[in-house]
Amino acid sequence: MNDLAQLKSELIALRERLEAVERRAQAAEDHHAIANLQRSYGYYVDKCQWEHVADLFAREAVLEINGRGRFIGHERIRQYMRHFGPPKNGLLMNHLQLQPVIHVNPDGIHANGRVRALMMVGQMGDHAMWGEAIYENEYLKEDGVWKIARLKAWQVLYTPYDKGWGRETSPLLTEFGDFPPDEPIEPYPVFPEYFCPPYHYRNPVSGRE
Repeated sequence: MNDLAQLKSELIALRERLEAVERRAQAAEDHHAIANLQRSYGYYVDKCQWEHVADLFAREAVLEINGRGRFIGHERIRQYMRHFGPPKNGLLMNHLQLQPVIHVNPDGIHANGRVRALMMVGQMGDHAMWGEAIYENEYLKEDGVWKIARLKAWQVLYTPYDKGWGRETSPLLTEFGDFPPDEPIEPYPVFPEYFCPPYHYRNPVSGRE
């Protein structure tokens, strides 16, 4: 191989390495952006900032929380959020977003995430609950920005704070009587029954489903 051919081969190899590094860097940035998107959702819900919450969703997004049914499209999701009303004194709505497991698709515009929510929900002088949910979400890079394409929150448990899950738990929360969903969803077991919301990913070591 002459010097010119060798130089050309080295440039091609260098270009391929650079492209691989750029893809990895972009994937890392996407992972970080999606994690921040999900954390932002939790902070906005905490303070009943429903317009901010709705802004996080894609135009054709789908929302499923507990057993309340399926709400389809950005405007329906905004209506759903507004249904909860403004914040008021004595209301606690903490939704801690924990343990994110995020996978960005090779196309760079779709992703999935599994996240745990630990909740403190209640009204001072009336009621107070501990709650837990598992999110299995889909994300979409729309107009160059990561948004929530499907938020599916699987209820794990709700329990009075003063009794705890060792004494009393609530059944699956079903649809609002005055705000019906676009589509119903099949009910599923909640604690104390055993149920594992399906994973979007395989075991990262064994590859087992």
